[in-house]
Amino acid sequence: MSWDQARAVGALTKVQQALRRTNPTTLAHLERTRDPFRLLVACIISLRTKDAVTAQASQRLLAEAPTAQELARLAEDRIAQLIYPAGFYRTKARQLKRLAQELLEQYQGHVPRERAALLALPGVGRKTANLVLGLGFGVPAICVDTHVHRIANRLGLVRTRHPAETEQALEHLLPQKWWIPLNDLLVRFGQQVCTPRWPRCSSCTLGQECPRVGVSKAR
Repeated sequence: MSWDQARAVGALTKVQQALRRTNPTTLAHLERTRDPFRLLVACIISLRTKDAVTAQASQRLLAEAPTAQELARLAEDRIAQLIYPAGFYRTKARQLKRLAQELLEQYQGHVPRERAALLALPGVGRKTANLVLGLGFGVPAICVDTHVHRIANRLGLVRTRHPAETEQALEHLLPQKWWIPLNDLLVRFGQQVCTPRWPRCSSCTLGQECPRVGVSKAR
């Protein structure tokens, strides 16, 4: 393991330790796979939408349509009503309806486990495809959202301008065992400690793993 890899793993290990202290069930939650269809739906809803709104909208929709078959039967207006006030809720309702129909037509209602097939689905980009691969199927993939992009740069693990660059840099930097849990770790850390505008540095346990100059620039 190179020095850069060791430093990155050390920082992520401290993030794990911090989350374990605040929520003892976090690590067990991160290590289990989840339903690919529910992940796919939630990811589509999450675009340009706050985490709390995404969680509530996804819960409402999936309670009424927990499978592709049931989602395909819903009218677009009903889908829009269920996911409101998610950003671009009408556009997402149209995408979700088409998504369910394509899953039924092409995959018998199941979510495919190949990246190319996922990327061909309505509303699915690389972030969503990688999250479904990792958390839904256990296939090593790094999902880079705004939290991962921000915190990876803030910690000095990478120096990138765009999420696609961050994904590539982290793939070269991190051992594969970190690829799947990375998104959940940094999302939770970004929500609880390393917040976007005013990171809670005084309560952060990373210490020397977080260079002060990196934090200053990221703010």
